[in-house]
Amino acid sequence: MEILVKHIKGMHFQGEGNAKVVTHIDQSVKAGGTGMGASPMELVLMAIAGCSGMDAVSILEKMRVDFDRFHIFVQGERAADHPKVFTDIEVVYKFWGKTLPEDKLQRAVSLSMEKYCSVANMIDKAANLTYRIMINPS
Repeated sequence: MEILVKHIKGMHFQGEGNAKVVTHIDQSVKAGGTGMGASPMELVLMAIAGCSGMDAVSILEKMRVDFDRFHIFVQGERAADHPKVFTDIEVVYKFWGKTLPEDKLQRAVSLSMEKYCSVANMIDKAANLTYRIMINPS
């Protein structure tokens, strides 16, 4: 796997992988950037959600579980001192739909977070990574 990250201006960069899709990377205006992209640490949280979300969808399809909507909310707490790594990360999987089987949703998420998602498994070695599911949240 290879990626290319190009400097655009200031703190703004563009990343590109094998699919040639451009991802904008930047800092907030407050942190010296232009706000034209996600910060590197936001991308880490997005990577956890994307990786485990793809796993969960694939597993739920095999289980023949249909849902109307699926969101993943990730919150990360960082150390106060540099390098300000994540110390605690919570991933919340929110599912909406009729007659959703909680046991199958939990199984799919658990398999992803504990076995299949390489991003979550890598991050879990560096931070306290927890997760939970919510069904039809308001």
